[in-house]
Amino acid sequence: MFGMYQVRHPSRSEFVAIRSHSYHVRLWGNPARKQPPLFLLHGWMDVGASWQFVVDALPPEWLADRWVIAPDWRGFGLSRERHVREGEVPACYGMADHYFFADYLGDLDALIDHCLQVLGVPESTPVDLVGHSMGGNVVMTYGGVRPARVRRLINLEGFGMPASRPAQAPGRYARWLDELKALRQGELGLKAYDSLDGVARRLMKTNRRLGADKAQWLASHWAAHNAEGQWAVLGDAAHKVISAQLYRLDEMQEVFRRITAPVLAVEASDDSLAQWYTQGEHTLAQYHERLQAVPDCRTAVVDDAGHMLHHDQPAAVARLIADFLR
Repeated sequence: MFGMYQVRHPSRSEFVAIRSHSYHVRLWGNPARKQPPLFLLHGWMDVGASWQFVVDALPPEWLADRWVIAPDWRGFGLSRERHVREGEVPACYGMADHYFFADYLGDLDALIDHCLQVLGVPESTPVDLVGHSMGGNVVMTYGGVRPARVRRLINLEGFGMPASRPAQAPGRYARWLDELKALRQGELGLKAYDSLDGVARRLMKTNRRLGADKAQWLASHWAAHNAEGQWAVLGDAAHKVISAQLYRLDEMQEVFRRITAPVLAVEASDDSLAQWYTQGEHTLAQYHERLQAVPDCRTAVVDDAGHMLHHDQPAAVARLIADFLR
């Protein structure tokens, strides 16, 4: 058994009815009106608890004036379709056999509505958004389609996808059909682990900078006991099914041009894109070129960090967040 990370600022856990889902959200700080609410949005195969290290690194007085909200996206963590009973998680998240990117925008829009109602402020009140990886792609898109709702926006390693060509569409649809079949046949499942230590080791194997204490703490939120007594990852295997739709760069550039909030695009010193893509499919240089479409965008680099930079250097990420949102 590894030693467990000691939380400095414990979160509160709530469930919120968002569209067809019961959304699990973690809350820190105070639901006060002094500062806009801050939404922390996790990436693919992650959970809202992943932000705990960054929240712990924020100045206590900063949290006193903020309400911080970190949801588990649909199909991740403890969020579930509303008809799914609590005891069925994580063995079953619902009937979805794939996930549609636009649904994250719809969920975020509804979650912001809910939180502003709780605060008793107009729905036109702008909020602050921070997103990591997939969450970064969500906030960049949302910032362009709902520009008046966003005061400031921070994108942590949300690079988007390689540009596509129309000629790729037939093959993409065929691959989508093939992966739907593979999911039905149980070929796209997620590995289960015999112990929480096993989950922690898996996290440390993926991220060489992740300490054992943080890995053990994350594992307890990233996985849960299943019906077989193993530790199952809290993520729906249907997320592994590729999108049937191509990533249309020209459309996304138009979205970026409509962002009115100041944007901080943060990347890690390790080049994640070079690790994911080969033959120049998507490079940092191409990503930086895309950012030129954003009217007010600045960039920052977190040293000695990989893609999970909020785990690797939470204090540095917290400083960037606090300074930029101030």
